Amino acid sequence: MFAIAALLVLSLLGYALDRELAVVLRRQQIEQLDTKFEDINYVLERLRGPEQWVRIHAKLDALTPPDRGTQYWILSDDPQIRYGNALAEIVSLSPSASRVGELRVGDRPEPMLIRSAYFPADARHAALRFIVGIDSASYARTRRDFRSVLLASISGGVLLVALIGYLITHWGLVPLKRLSKEAHELSPSMLSQRLMVARLPAELSDLAKSFNGALDRLETAYEQLETFNADVTHELRTPLTNLIGQTQVALSRERSATQLVEVLQSNLEDLERLRAMINDMLFLARANLGERPQQLVRTSLAAEVEKAVEFLDFLMDEASVSVRMKGDAQAPIETSLFQRAVTNLLHNAIRHSPAGSEIIVEVSVGDGQARVSVSNAGPVIPAEHLGRLFDRFYRVDSARVNSGESHGLGLAIVKAVAAMHAGSVFAASHGGITTVGFSVAISA
Repeated sequence: MFAIAALLVLSLLGYALDRELAVVLRRQQIEQLDTKFEDINYVLERLRGPEQWVRIHAKLDALTPPDRGTQYWILSDDPQIRYGNALAEIVSLSPSASRVGELRVGDRPEPMLIRSAYFPADARHAALRFIVGIDSASYARTRRDFRSVLLASISGGVLLVALIGYLITHWGLVPLKRLSKEAHELSPSMLSQRLMVARLPAELSDLAKSFNGALDRLETAYEQLETFNADVTHELRTPLTNLIGQTQVALSRERSATQLVEVLQSNLEDLERLRAMINDMLFLARANLGERPQQLVRTSLAAEVEKAVEFLDFLMDEASVSVRMKGDAQAPIETSLFQRAVTNLLHNAIRHSPAGSEIIVEVSVGDGQARVSVSNAGPVIPAEHLGRLFDRFYRVDSARVNSGESHGLGLAIVKAVAAMHAGSVFAASHGGITTVGFSVAISA
């Protein structure tokens, strides 16, 4: 590429120089021709009698060099005036020919540049044409020599630029090769490895930083996956252990029908919990694969929240809490998904609200989004936990209290529903009030 670019640029430059040289040489030829022409023209214009033609012919003989690089002709019907070899090319010149032009004379390799003038007959002389010509071979030779030097210079310049370009490219790719080597040395067993950015040039530092950022996200994803696997194992193991233990105890000796019914009812509760957990995990898997709502309906969000509140009436009565609505907005939603997200938020708020407190559900609009927030009184959640509340199986209490009441996917489902409606989630906790919510796009 360096060589091609250099060839293109130098060729254009050489062409321009060659054309400029041709113009300069042509101008010099014309100036030389004009000088020789004016010398004789001056004499002809001041001619006083026929006897002076001998002197004029002698002067023309003196001005004609041995190599006949400059030649003069005087064409006339009067033999006393006529001068120069009456070559066929000269005789055939039209009287109306251009005053300056080219004429190939004899076997000369290059045409002569000529200038002619016509003098009509008067008392001093008969009608005549005066012609002066100069050989352009030397100028053509100069141009050929220049072209040879130019061609050699361009060829040498292209080779030199190609060599320098190769060295520059080789030197410039050293950091990239080092970066590639470091990338090959990255291992899944050492997720904390990063590319060395400090030694890289500015052109590659942004690439390395972006790659390191991707490694950071990959490491975080691996950690989340490991945590997810551990959480799934824990959440599934508990009900399975209960089912196996209760069944083994029931089979250890004879049981009455009433006792067997109690065992089956307890097992059914654990099975229902397993089914709910599996269904939630399948829903989250479909959401991660890009599933979108199928039946969007523009409706009142406050009305949908009211339905969710009515569904949880019995839980609120047991917890001795109440719900107060604020605001409203219209947005296109899939009502079943929206109510599922609101129910999860309310269920979470009811579990963590003290008896006799009030839960506030507010619907607001801003920046093209409709926001649904659920606020409840309770212990403050540390800031380091707020950003992870919507992770799967994440609990602020590492001891997993209330694990039997919830399997830790409720807020993750809220986040998935928000994403399916082109929205987002948010959480805040300060002053004894915790607010958790999500948003949906106002326009489909």
